[in-house]
Amino acid sequence: MKQTEVESANSGTSLTQSMDDESAGTGTDPAAYRVPDGSSPLDCEAPLTLPPETSLEKFRDFMRQIGIIVGPENATVISSDAELQHESYMDPSKAYDMYHITTKEDLVASAVVAPRNVPEVQAIVRLCNDFEIPLWPFSIGRNVGYGGAAPRVTGSVGLDMGRNMKKILEVNTEGAYAFVEPGVSFIDLHDYLVEHNLREKLWIDVPDLGGGSVIGNTVERGVGYTPYGDHWMMHCGMEVVLPDGSLWRSGMGGLPNPNADPNAPPHEQEPNETWGLFNYGFGPYNDGIFTQSSLGIVVKMGIWLMVNPGGYQSYLITFPKDDDLHAALEIIRPLRVGMVLQNVPTMRHILLDAAVMVRSSRLPFGVDRQADLAYLQGDRKSYTDSNKPLTNEELDAIAAKLNLGRWNFYGAVYGPKPVRDVMLQVIKGAFLQVPGAKYYEPEDMPDNLVLQTRHNTLQGIPSTTELNWVDWLPNGAHLFFSPIAKVSGNDGVAQYQITRARCEEAGFDFIGTFVVGMREMHHIVCIVFDRKDPSSRKRAHWLIRTLIDDAAQRGWGEYRTHLSVMDQIAATYSFNDHAQMRLNEKIKEALDPKGIISPGKNGIWPKRYRKEDWAIPNR
Repeated sequence: MKQTEVESANSGTSLTQSMDDESAGTGTDPAAYRVPDGSSPLDCEAPLTLPPETSLEKFRDFMRQIGIIVGPENATVISSDAELQHESYMDPSKAYDMYHITTKEDLVASAVVAPRNVPEVQAIVRLCNDFEIPLWPFSIGRNVGYGGAAPRVTGSVGLDMGRNMKKILEVNTEGAYAFVEPGVSFIDLHDYLVEHNLREKLWIDVPDLGGGSVIGNTVERGVGYTPYGDHWMMHCGMEVVLPDGSLWRSGMGGLPNPNADPNAPPHEQEPNETWGLFNYGFGPYNDGIFTQSSLGIVVKMGIWLMVNPGGYQSYLITFPKDDDLHAALEIIRPLRVGMVLQNVPTMRHILLDAAVMVRSSRLPFGVDRQADLAYLQGDRKSYTDSNKPLTNEELDAIAAKLNLGRWNFYGAVYGPKPVRDVMLQVIKGAFLQVPGAKYYEPEDMPDNLVLQTRHNTLQGIPSTTELNWVDWLPNGAHLFFSPIAKVSGNDGVAQYQITRARCEEAGFDFIGTFVVGMREMHHIVCIVFDRKDPSSRKRAHWLIRTLIDDAAQRGWGEYRTHLSVMDQIAATYSFNDHAQMRLNEKIKEALDPKGIISPGKNGIWPKRYRKEDWAIPNR
């Protein structure tokens, strides 16, 4: 398995030099891999919060041993408020939730440790078992909107898997897959393909923001927008450190490669050649228990890449009226199930696009928008001076100003031109039956930042442009409320009406999008709030908790959530006296009896923890 380092982790160069090399080599922002603020284990100060049931003396002993395993430069005690000041996606915190809805101090790590290789991960896990100190693994820390790198149990040790372990282990052009470590971002993998002249052969699939970890996003069951948009569906082959420190390979990785060196350490043994080709192997299929879970630490993963389809065309269809949502969703369902809509399309509310475009709307035509966007300030005040949620009349005025609809549908077709032409003929014929609907291609709207960005995203080119919408409010932060719905007009309209009404009740604008899977929709409601305003944070917390109850009463469940409401959502999956939770708890107890890895993640608590003691206050 060929190994290519995105950044040399153990080259002997200084951290600053390594950062500079990475920035020049890959274009990935090096801030994601910085050393956290705090003290080293050699002169260990008291952390802001100790791990549960751990004295300062015991913690210092633990950190000294951690320093021996990973080196003192890779172990930092969070002993200063300085680490709690990082508030940017491009400079993410390693120790707390940058977009916190309670106080910053509620969910804070005691230390952050960055292993350099698989044996160090194993050694750290075993040491945590010895000391009974909880460990919270994260890849890069950019899981914003869901908690970032913050631990569910305050005082846990953050395990920064991305700072040093960021090799692209293999890109197989014949099999169209890659194997990566946790620190490889979507931008890294895309840049690798470009730099090695492989982009003409292979594409990756990317989410809205490309700075996140490929592994991290995939095991959280995140989505992108090409035909390969279901990232978990496209994973193939995992290497996982289990809670006892042992190492496991999934699927065909369980069958040794007869040409591998049997004397090599297990993590270095060449895998079976079909590891990245067939997911299931033989016997029970266990991969799924390591998604959104607290049962292991993924140290390697295979991901299928999309073969260049030989042609591509993105498009936008605008719908002028709010009520058009029902008709549009009824059109989408048969086209998506029938694979006429090949990719993962989105139906976006006007304010989502407006929040992204607010900055670009101030730029004169012809300037370098990507370069200048970083220096502009833009928020909802560009559209209104009112502090109240926008009315339908104001939303219509914004749509007219931006030459968009109240709802805007972004999609793409793939393949040679004759194939694309037939697909587009069917798509146009279906959607343009809605009165007032209009069809655009990127060249029709060269100054529409969203369309130009989606044009890249839908062909697997990552960016961070769409993060603009977080600046809709001053000191912008966000939560995602993400219920699943049928692809139907009735369900879509019902979810929209309920979520919009609740947003406005809390004093927020509705900002959201429907992400259309094969047979369902992820309804992503973007709750934007002012993280420095206690009232705004409290209203955001009330809003998401209320929406969870609203959804559960109608049979809608969320697929992913923020740390603060994991217990609440887990409780809504209550069929047959919470049979799902009881099974999850049995598996947790069997694999992780000391509850070392990610206690409380997604509502699953080890026996040694009383869930009630770790309830999140609504402050």
